Amino acid sequence: MFYHLLKHVLLGPLLRLLFRPRIEGLENIPAEGAAIVAGNHLSFSDHFLMPAILKRRITFLAKAEYFTGPGVKGRLTAAFFRSAGQIPVDRSGKNAGQAALREGLGVLAKDELLGIYPEGTRSHDGRLYKGKVGVAAMALGAGVPVVPCAMVGTFEIQPPGKKIPKIRRVTIRFGEPMDFSRYAGLEGERTVLRAVTDEIMYAILELSGQEYVDRYAADVKAEEEEERKKARRRSR
Repeated sequence: MFYHLLKHVLLGPLLRLLFRPRIEGLENIPAEGAAIVAGNHLSFSDHFLMPAILKRRITFLAKAEYFTGPGVKGRLTAAFFRSAGQIPVDRSGKNAGQAALREGLGVLAKDELLGIYPEGTRSHDGRLYKGKVGVAAMALGAGVPVVPCAMVGTFEIQPPGKKIPKIRRVTIRFGEPMDFSRYAGLEGERTVLRAVTDEIMYAILELSGQEYVDRYAADVKAEEEEERKKARRRSR
């Protein structure tokens, strides 16, 4: 109930008014039945802008940190994400991938839309990074189509670290649904999962026009942070 209140009364109309998103390919979102919407992830604003323009409800797997923040702000943030129907996933530890897979398949089993950011984290520099294979495992395990999505302009309005977004028009593009039924029963094959994931990432790349980096974003972020630490130690 709160989800529909946010989308149709409180937040959705405001977002559409302020950012006036250009929407391309909305007809590619299935009118009913389970499907995965797989997109690039450039900004915290992505969590709200895409759901605001979809006719159907979409559930995202959100990082657990959004639900465990301290103080009043943390509790309000957690309440907001829960009320909006988002599912917390602990991304730490060796069982993190299995937890995300289990939650995602649960959403798809109810014939709902599941939103996934295959990169696993926000891009820190606006480039598109290598996708993790969880999106392929869910698509093959549930036997559902994948709709690639590109957010264009959201990095410029709210890059990581910026709390208040700039008011500027953005574009949201949806590609044609991708059918991977030819790989039915092969969700346990790592090479198949990698091939399917790369095909999805290429479709996102075609829609977004970003520069592609064939490495995981989290690894690049960690290396750059380590370099910054070394530079600070050298400057002392």
